[in-house]
Amino acid sequence: MARFILFIDQGTTSSRALLFDKDGAAVAKEQLALKQHYPQPGWAEHDPEEILNAVVQCCQTAMTLGGASAADIAAIGITNQRETTVAWDRNTGEPFHKAIVWLDTRTSETVGKLCKGQGGKDRFRAKTGLPISTYFSAVKMKWLIDN
Repeated sequence: MARFILFIDQGTTSSRALLFDKDGAAVAKEQLALKQHYPQPGWAEHDPEEILNAVVQCCQTAMTLGGASAADIAAIGITNQRETTVAWDRNTGEPFHKAIVWLDTRTSETVGKLCKGQGGKDRFRAKTGLPISTYFSAVKMKWLIDN
């Protein structure tokens, strides 16, 4: 019978896994730092495979420390970097590029061009609920496609 909830926190500076029992008490945890890549001023990147491997390792270690098997996990909760963007090759399973981190500003020029249109930075807000910004993934994905 499932006895634990596994929580994954994949953040900007580290990946972490926490194992909780049915009463909500923390049973085990593991955390691994992520290498930060700053190839140019305003740019911030992560290695997608490092993120994946760190998450898997953290989960495995927390489960081992807590004496849990996969069958013991009732649920998994996940929180992540949200607007960090990565694209994977569906044929090879490899990332096309390093992940572009949420705080990266390499898309400022694209954002500026989009904001010059009707509606300015709120041009797409009625459809998306969001302003045009370097923070969001659409302009990052355009950069990945173009580069």
